[in-house]
Amino acid sequence: MRFGIKGTILSFSIGFLGFFIDRLHKYYQLNIEGWSGGEFIRITSFFDYMMIWNKGVSFGLFGSLPAWVMFLIIGVALLALIIWWVKAETFLTQIALSLCIGGAISNAIDRQIYGAVADFFHLHIGQYSFFVFNIADAVIFIGVMLLFFDMFFTKNTNIEQSQ
Repeated sequence: MRFGIKGTILSFSIGFLGFFIDRLHKYYQLNIEGWSGGEFIRITSFFDYMMIWNKGVSFGLFGSLPAWVMFLIIGVALLALIIWWVKAETFLTQIALSLCIGGAISNAIDRQIYGAVADFFHLHIGQYSFFVFNIADAVIFIGVMLLFFDMFFTKNTNIEQSQ
């Protein structure tokens, strides 16, 4: 284990926490509140809490692909992220990848169960509308931002350099 058992458990736990919060939120909205799509609550002039089913990947892209192709793409991407996580050279990279993996697995579970991903949060300014997203998407976004931060703003302290 590159960062020791404690570091690996912490990294895994952070990714699992993102996964768990997303699953809990979706379970509540779909099974307790009974939302099924189309529900809408205006929170502010720029934020709505609503329910849509996203059949695509990010931003609804590739929604017309056959299900088996989507699962193949998702499976390959998850495998690549897991391999990168195992070989991560910094602890921040490992945490960032854990977040990305946790969010991606949660969205993949939606695809498996429902055939689409449940999205709830909609940001918009005037007529300009951002995509509708969920907690897993936010967790993935945070992971990607941490990867960029680690690549561009932190000193690379990988194992080989410290020996």
